[in-house]
Amino acid sequence: MTQANDHLKKQAAIYTIDHYIQPGMVLGLGVGSTAFHAIRYLGQKLQSGELTDIVGVPAAERSASLAREVGVPLSTLDEHPRLELTFDGADEVDPHLNLIKGGGGALLREKVIAQASDSEIIMVDPSKLVPMLGTTWAVPVEVIDFGINVHQAFLKSLGGDPVLRLTDDGTPYRTDHGNVILDTNFGQIENPGQLAAQMKSQAGIVEHGMFLGLTTRVVIGEPDGIRELEKESS
Repeated sequence: MTQANDHLKKQAAIYTIDHYIQPGMVLGLGVGSTAFHAIRYLGQKLQSGELTDIVGVPAAERSASLAREVGVPLSTLDEHPRLELTFDGADEVDPHLNLIKGGGGALLREKVIAQASDSEIIMVDPSKLVPMLGTTWAVPVEVIDFGINVHQAFLKSLGGDPVLRLTDDGTPYRTDHGNVILDTNFGQIENPGQLAAQMKSQAGIVEHGMFLGLTTRVVIGEPDGIRELEKESS
């Protein structure tokens, strides 16, 4: 990630907090560099008194830790099963506001949070916009490690090239739920809905990183300002 891209992500995060977060909201807190910019700025506004009575439900332990550090009060989905708004980043955004997420490894909780939200705002820089999902990013697929060779063979049968995600020390990356991730390159995905259904039908696949029909609005930080994309009304 370049310094310029990070600046644009931060612009999108600040704009989102300033324009869409109201006192009294229960918020889903996303994961990753852009979401972390938003969490830090949210904390600043709470500390200054510009915002009050905010409660956050974090999508990952890293988000929870940062929120505590900057003074964002936290709760759980058990306490707040319906969220008014979630803000998050994305690895890819297509013209229909479908996403690939999970580069940070929190796709399962991020999707649970998104589905529990009345609206979801995705904050990105222009490099995340693609003509079709799979253009620049593999699909993270969270699987149990029992029968991992079976999961890999199944993903290959769907046309994917699954690669086990590793940490810097060469051990398998573990999600907050102890599962592993197969980053699966399908190339450009012409029918993401069909692929999603096929993956979800396979025992052992816990979740995939395609977020279809969940995004309400995309806030894009661009060099000449902010651009917004809104979900088409059905």
